Amino acid sequence: MSGDFVPITPELQQYITSRSTASDPLLAELAEETARLGGISVMQIASLQGTFMSLLARAIGARSAVEIGTFTGYSAICVARALPDDGRLLCCDVSAEWTGIARRYFERAGVGHKIDLRIGPALDTLRALPEWPMFDLGFIDADKKNQGNYYEEILRRLRPGGLILIDNVLREGRVLDSALRDPDLDAVRALNDRLPGDPRVEVAMLPIADGLSLVRKRSAAGG
Repeated sequence: MSGDFVPITPELQQYITSRSTASDPLLAELAEETARLGGISVMQIASLQGTFMSLLARAIGARSAVEIGTFTGYSAICVARALPDDGRLLCCDVSAEWTGIARRYFERAGVGHKIDLRIGPALDTLRALPEWPMFDLGFIDADKKNQGNYYEEILRRLRPGGLILIDNVLREGRVLDSALRDPDLDAVRALNDRLPGDPRVEVAMLPIADGLSLVRKRSAAGG
């Protein structure tokens, strides 16, 4: 065992999850309904990741957030619940079908009034927004080819000290295999490689689920 990490077995992963915030019945029901969709259900985040995202949103006192890729709504509920009652979460997705499930659960979770769900290309939605700091938190979990574009559009609208969370940065470990090439994987690698040298931010890549990069926007003074 390395001094830098503990190898995560399925049993240890279950231990970690069970020792985090208790499972929520509504989210468990949503996860079960999503699982019945078949293979597409892999787009839903892990429960531990949802708990972590909610904790982070509360820790920074987030009032306004944006999510790129809502799917059936699990991550959106986790973030929206962490916002104050007058907080706002802008959700961007291209599927009316999958987000139809999300809308049902938003109302059942009591967060529907906090969420502005917009169906259409996320870049169009983002670029139509004012270019001033309007978000405390951003979550990117959509088509990987545009990951770098989503990052730039959110970063310019993120307040200093705000956070961006980028999902699937490990691509099931395939980022390490240089023989594997496809547009999505190449885009993920490119952003992963660029972030540590971006002077506007500080970043930590975390081995949660399929990898989650935690990016903090520095202040104008660099702090």
